[in-house]
Amino acid sequence: MLYRKIEKNGDELSVLGFGAMRLPSNNGRTDEKRAIAQIRYAIDHGVNYIDTAMMYMNESLVGKALEEGYRERVKIATKLPPMSVNNEEDLMNIFKVQLQNFNIDFIDYYMLHGLNRASWDKMLEFNALEFLDNLKKTGKIINAGFSFHGDKDTFKDIIDTYDWDFCMIQYNFLDEENQAGTEGLKYAASKGIALIVMEPFRGGNLTSNVPPEIQAIWDTAEVRRSPAEWALRWVLNHPEVTCVLSGMNEEEHIKENLRIANEAQPNSLKPDELELICKVRDKYRELMKTGCTGCRYCMPCPSGVDIARCFEMYDSQQIFNVNKIQSQVMYAVGLSVIGADKPAFASKCIKCGKCEKQCPQELPIMELLDDVSDDMEGILTKIMPPIFKTFIAFQRFRTGRKAKNL
Repeated sequence: MLYRKIEKNGDELSVLGFGAMRLPSNNGRTDEKRAIAQIRYAIDHGVNYIDTAMMYMNESLVGKALEEGYRERVKIATKLPPMSVNNEEDLMNIFKVQLQNFNIDFIDYYMLHGLNRASWDKMLEFNALEFLDNLKKTGKIINAGFSFHGDKDTFKDIIDTYDWDFCMIQYNFLDEENQAGTEGLKYAASKGIALIVMEPFRGGNLTSNVPPEIQAIWDTAEVRRSPAEWALRWVLNHPEVTCVLSGMNEEEHIKENLRIANEAQPNSLKPDELELICKVRDKYRELMKTGCTGCRYCMPCPSGVDIARCFEMYDSQQIFNVNKIQSQVMYAVGLSVIGADKPAFASKCIKCGKCEKQCPQELPIMELLDDVSDDMEGILTKIMPPIFKTFIAFQRFRTGRKAKNL
């Protein structure tokens, strides 16, 4: 296993981290025995960074996996969910329950979860930065960070506001411009902040249901590699990246990723290999229905549409043949509840035309938003947000009660 050192704290993290968001399931429920075996197998083969979150509902399972001496061999990373915070008291209530979930006394890497402009402003309102300071001073957390799903300007604002130890961004060869992107990656690194990368495979889309046009390009490589290996090596080729997470739930995938993590040095891809990946990226963009690159020059929308996010989710459904119902659920929740202060659906477009005047690709954005609305919206857009908000409220209530009993 290769390791990369964080200069700020001296930690040497495995270049491959175990992302515990998508653990193996059996009949719709997490297969606890298999999940624990997978986590321990990864640790036994050099992985020393385990990432999860309260919203994944599996902190207790990860805690069980780290019994019998495994806790001392890894760094635990988890996240505080802004959507579950309605006041300052909630911050500590959530944290207390998380410690109990893991059955530990401190957390190595602690994050504010999935920040964008709305959730960042909310965290500032409830003094979350002072809360992180207090946790560090009392030794309850060792490193403070955040995970991110917003725009570049917000990312830089967050970076500049606090003395962060690390951050986590979505990054892969299709998302060089989306969200924080390469610009954000280099900006954080220039400040000495460790970079953890999530979604190297874009939720598995870059490794499954590969379009024939894409596979034909991969097949021209002098050295044959799977799409997963190309994607993982591309991320690890960046020296700014400390650790890349993979949501591993298949034994063969774990073995393949471990092999790659034993070999993938920074700046190790040859010029012709980087050119090949660029060809794959460009072909994916040709196949996209919208042609959006995620630059977000069209934003902000006067009526509140998250144009880039709408197009990203629509394109993923179209290109990668993602389950339609699943895509619509993610669209309904992702654009109205998670990190959003108000719905940002495509159907909110009022045809003002401002976005089209600012689009470098000169895309027919208003027409494309109609396509997104027709394909992604419907009954689920109406029923899923209130269902999910009710679930969050129940979780917050239960967390508060549990915390008072600790």
